[in-house]
Amino acid sequence: MASRAPPLLEPYLHLPHETSLILLSGVLGSSTNWLFYNRLLLFSSLGRQDETLEGAESQQHTSVVFVSFLRDYAFWRDGSKRLGLDLDIVSKKGSFIFVDGLTNLFTPASDHERKQPVAEAPGRRVLLTATTDHFRQLLEDALSHAQTMNPGTQTVLVIDQPDVFLATAGHNMSGQGLRGVILCLREKAHSCIITVSADEPLIAAQGTSLEKEHASLALSLAHDAHFLMSLRMLETGTAKDVSGVLRITPGGDEEIADALVEDRELLYFIGGDGSVRVFERGQ
Repeated sequence: MASRAPPLLEPYLHLPHETSLILLSGVLGSSTNWLFYNRLLLFSSLGRQDETLEGAESQQHTSVVFVSFLRDYAFWRDGSKRLGLDLDIVSKKGSFIFVDGLTNLFTPASDHERKQPVAEAPGRRVLLTATTDHFRQLLEDALSHAQTMNPGTQTVLVIDQPDVFLATAGHNMSGQGLRGVILCLREKAHSCIITVSADEPLIAAQGTSLEKEHASLALSLAHDAHFLMSLRMLETGTAKDVSGVLRITPGGDEEIADALVEDRELLYFIGGDGSVRVFERGQ
């Protein structure tokens, strides 16, 4: 298994610009999981110098607070280990904090159970209720803990599928309400990376109430983002040597003038061993 990210993606996967938001989107059949693995490997040197980076940036140490609403810790741990990054070890050091946003949302506990202290492994947190207040407090505590354990490091907040959280909360949460919480959390982190599903049409004027809220959240995050990385299948169908198309586009955040991003479209192929090759069309 390769121990570094595809060269064509390195400029987009390293430690993001301060205060920036990077938005990743994928459709059914084109998951963003491999982008997360390569981000964890490349910019999350997690307390050690990363040999793939040059200059002052290679001296920046990074801690990560990672909340996932669709996949558990074992999923990310096993995938990262195949790339040579042991999340158990960096979790014990406080450089990586995983927030489980999946388990308790779909297996509701009784009021008595909710009041009991949650036995969490080092570097682990559990979201107990689908409310914005609890979500904000839990993430603020996780960010504060990461910064206390690793003074002087840059802390990156990663949120995997907040649209699932929105759907779980139902009428108790709105897309704009969740966006507001994310804006508050971004102020407490160096930068933020978010992934959303792009399977549903992003047209706020159509669809069910949930679809409208999903569209509102996704479009707002795209407006806030520095740039977007979108994955989709080939328009011509499947191919044995191409898994999909990766498009990189500028977001709506125009304040970061020294890091302009131009429209770019690449192809990618995920091998049977999980390795990824990214290349230009025609190569």
